[in-house]
Amino acid sequence: MSYFEDLRVGDRVDFGSHTFTAEEIKAYARAYDPQPFHVDEDAARRSHFGALTASGWHTAAMWMRYFMAHEHERAAAARARGEPIAEEGPSPGLRDLRWPKPVRAGDTVFFANRIVDLRHMPDRPGWGLMVADGTGVNQRGEVVLSFRGAKFVRKRAAETNPD
Repeated sequence: MSYFEDLRVGDRVDFGSHTFTAEEIKAYARAYDPQPFHVDEDAARRSHFGALTASGWHTAAMWMRYFMAHEHERAAAARARGEPIAEEGPSPGLRDLRWPKPVRAGDTVFFANRIVDLRHMPDRPGWGLMVADGTGVNQRGEVVLSFRGAKFVRKRAAETNPD
Protein backbone atom coordinates (compact mmCIF):
# COMPACT_ATOMS: atom_id res chain seq x y z
CA MET A 1 0.00 0.00 0.00
CA SER A 2 1.15 3.51 -0.76
CA TYR A 3 1.33 6.22 1.84
CA PHE A 4 -1.52 8.73 1.91
CA GLU A 5 0.77 11.51 0.64
CA ASP A 6 1.57 9.47 -2.49
CA LEU A 7 -2.05 9.08 -3.58
CA ARG A 8 -3.88 11.39 -5.99
CA VAL A 9 -7.56 11.76 -6.82
CA GLY A 10 -8.04 10.22 -10.25
CA ASP A 11 -5.33 7.57 -9.81
CA ARG A 12 -6.56 4.33 -11.38
CA VAL A 13 -5.19 0.86 -10.88
CA ASP A 14 -6.10 -2.09 -13.10
CA PHE A 15 -5.25 -5.21 -11.14
CA GLY A 16 -6.21 -8.25 -13.09
CA SER A 17 -8.91 -10.21 -14.81
CA HIS A 18 -10.68 -13.45 -14.18
CA THR A 19 -12.58 -15.80 -16.48
CA PHE A 20 -15.55 -17.39 -14.73
CA THR A 21 -16.26 -21.06 -15.48
CA ALA A 22 -19.55 -22.90 -15.04
CA GLU A 23 -17.95 -25.26 -12.52
CA GLU A 24 -16.57 -22.37 -10.46
CA ILE A 25 -19.89 -20.48 -10.56
CA LYS A 26 -21.78 -23.52 -9.31
CA ALA A 27 -19.21 -24.40 -6.62
CA TYR A 28 -19.23 -20.87 -5.20
CA ALA A 29 -23.02 -20.73 -5.28
CA ARG A 30 -23.44 -24.12 -3.61
CA ALA A 31 -21.27 -22.87 -0.75
CA TYR A 32 -22.48 -19.27 -0.42
CA ASP A 33 -25.49 -18.34 -2.59
CA PRO A 34 -27.45 -21.45 -3.62
CA GLN A 35 -30.11 -19.82 -5.76
CA PRO A 36 -31.27 -21.98 -8.70
CA PHE A 37 -29.89 -19.70 -11.43
CA HIS A 38 -26.41 -19.99 -9.84
CA VAL A 39 -26.32 -23.75 -9.27
CA ASP A 40 -28.49 -25.43 -11.92
CA GLU A 41 -28.05 -24.77 -15.63
CA ASP A 42 -31.55 -25.98 -16.55
CA ALA A 43 -33.17 -23.83 -13.86
CA ALA A 44 -31.00 -20.91 -14.94
CA ARG A 45 -32.21 -21.23 -18.56
CA ARG A 46 -35.81 -20.95 -17.27
CA SER A 47 -34.99 -17.92 -15.08
CA HIS A 48 -35.11 -14.27 -16.09
CA PHE A 49 -31.32 -14.53 -16.71
CA GLY A 50 -31.75 -17.23 -19.35
CA ALA A 51 -28.42 -18.86 -18.52
CA LEU A 52 -26.19 -19.82 -15.60
CA THR A 53 -25.14 -16.63 -13.82
CA ALA A 54 -22.45 -16.01 -11.23
CA SER A 55 -23.54 -14.73 -7.85
CA GLY A 56 -22.88 -11.02 -7.46
CA TRP A 57 -21.11 -11.90 -4.22
CA HIS A 58 -18.83 -14.21 -6.19
CA THR A 59 -17.96 -11.35 -8.54
CA ALA A 60 -17.27 -9.05 -5.57
CA ALA A 61 -15.16 -11.72 -3.87
CA MET A 62 -13.05 -12.10 -7.02
CA TRP A 63 -12.56 -8.30 -7.12
CA MET A 64 -11.22 -8.47 -3.56
CA ARG A 65 -8.99 -11.45 -4.35
CA TYR A 66 -7.37 -9.66 -7.29
CA PHE A 67 -7.11 -6.37 -5.40
CA MET A 68 -5.27 -8.02 -2.49
CA ALA A 69 -2.98 -9.99 -4.82
CA HIS A 70 -2.07 -6.72 -6.55
CA GLU A 71 -1.42 -4.99 -3.19
CA HIS A 72 0.81 -7.87 -2.05
CA GLU A 73 2.76 -7.79 -5.34
CA ARG A 74 3.30 -4.02 -5.02
CA ALA A 75 4.47 -4.40 -1.42
CA ALA A 76 6.89 -7.20 -2.34
CA ALA A 77 8.36 -5.10 -5.17
CA ALA A 78 8.79 -2.10 -2.86
CA ARG A 79 10.44 -4.29 -0.20
CA ALA A 80 12.82 -5.67 -2.85
CA ARG A 81 13.82 -2.07 -3.69
CA GLY A 82 14.37 -1.33 -0.01
CA GLU A 83 11.42 1.06 0.22
CA PRO A 84 9.25 1.35 3.32
CA ILE A 85 5.78 -0.19 3.17
CA ALA A 86 2.82 1.71 4.55
CA GLU A 87 0.79 -0.09 7.19
CA GLU A 88 -2.61 -1.05 5.84
CA GLY A 89 -5.68 0.16 7.64
CA PRO A 90 -9.20 -1.22 7.76
CA SER A 91 -12.09 -0.29 5.56
CA PRO A 92 -15.00 1.47 7.25
CA GLY A 93 -17.23 -0.02 4.55
CA LEU A 94 -18.64 0.44 1.10
CA ARG A 95 -21.80 1.73 -0.48
CA ASP A 96 -23.71 1.66 -3.73
CA LEU A 97 -22.79 -1.96 -4.46
CA ARG A 98 -24.32 -2.85 -7.82
CA TRP A 99 -24.33 -5.72 -10.28
CA PRO A 100 -25.81 -4.01 -13.36
CA LYS A 101 -25.16 -6.91 -15.78
CA PRO A 102 -24.91 -10.64 -15.09
CA VAL A 103 -21.64 -12.54 -15.23
CA ARG A 104 -22.01 -15.75 -17.19
CA ALA A 105 -19.80 -18.77 -17.64
CA GLY A 106 -17.00 -17.84 -20.05
CA ASP A 107 -17.09 -14.12 -19.21
CA THR A 108 -13.78 -12.47 -18.41
CA VAL A 109 -14.06 -9.64 -15.90
CA PHE A 110 -11.38 -6.94 -15.62
CA PHE A 111 -11.02 -5.40 -12.15
CA ALA A 112 -9.98 -1.83 -11.31
CA ASN A 113 -10.05 0.85 -8.65
CA ARG A 114 -10.06 4.66 -9.09
CA ILE A 115 -9.50 7.13 -6.25
CA VAL A 116 -12.32 9.68 -6.03
CA ASP A 117 -11.53 11.40 -2.71
CA LEU A 118 -8.75 11.72 -0.15
CA ARG A 119 -9.63 13.00 3.30
CA HIS A 120 -7.49 14.02 6.25
CA MET A 121 -8.78 12.49 9.47
CA PRO A 122 -8.13 14.90 12.37
CA ASP A 123 -9.66 12.42 14.84
CA ARG A 124 -7.24 9.68 13.66
CA PRO A 125 -3.72 11.11 13.75
CA GLY A 126 -1.40 9.40 11.32
CA TRP A 127 -4.19 8.23 9.03
CA GLY A 128 -6.06 9.50 5.99
CA LEU A 129 -9.11 8.09 4.27
CA MET A 130 -9.03 7.02 0.64
CA VAL A 131 -12.37 6.74 -1.14
CA ALA A 132 -12.34 4.81 -4.40
CA ASP A 133 -14.70 3.40 -6.99
CA GLY A 134 -14.20 -0.31 -7.58
CA THR A 135 -15.33 -1.81 -10.87
CA GLY A 136 -15.54 -5.03 -12.80
CA VAL A 137 -16.00 -4.78 -16.57
CA ASN A 138 -16.59 -7.77 -18.85
CA GLN A 139 -14.96 -8.49 -22.21
CA ARG A 140 -17.75 -6.58 -23.96
CA GLY A 141 -17.02 -3.41 -21.99
CA GLU A 142 -20.13 -3.77 -19.81
CA VAL A 143 -19.90 -2.88 -16.14
CA VAL A 144 -20.83 -5.98 -14.13
CA LEU A 145 -19.73 -4.74 -10.68
CA SER A 146 -19.49 -1.27 -9.20
CA PHE A 147 -19.21 0.13 -5.69
CA ARG A 148 -17.69 2.97 -3.70
CA GLY A 149 -15.37 1.84 -0.95
CA ALA A 150 -13.16 3.51 1.62
CA LYS A 151 -9.96 2.51 3.36
CA PHE A 152 -7.79 4.08 6.01
CA VAL A 153 -4.30 4.80 4.67
CA ARG A 154 -1.23 5.43 6.84
CA LYS A 155 0.45 8.84 6.57
CA ARG A 156 4.21 9.14 6.71
CA ALA A 157 3.96 11.30 9.84
CA ALA A 158 1.04 12.16 12.13
CA GLU A 159 -0.29 15.60 11.40
CA THR A 160 -1.39 17.93 14.13
CA ASN A 161 -2.94 20.46 11.73
CA PRO A 162 -4.23 18.64 8.62
CA ASP A 163 -5.10 20.53 5.46
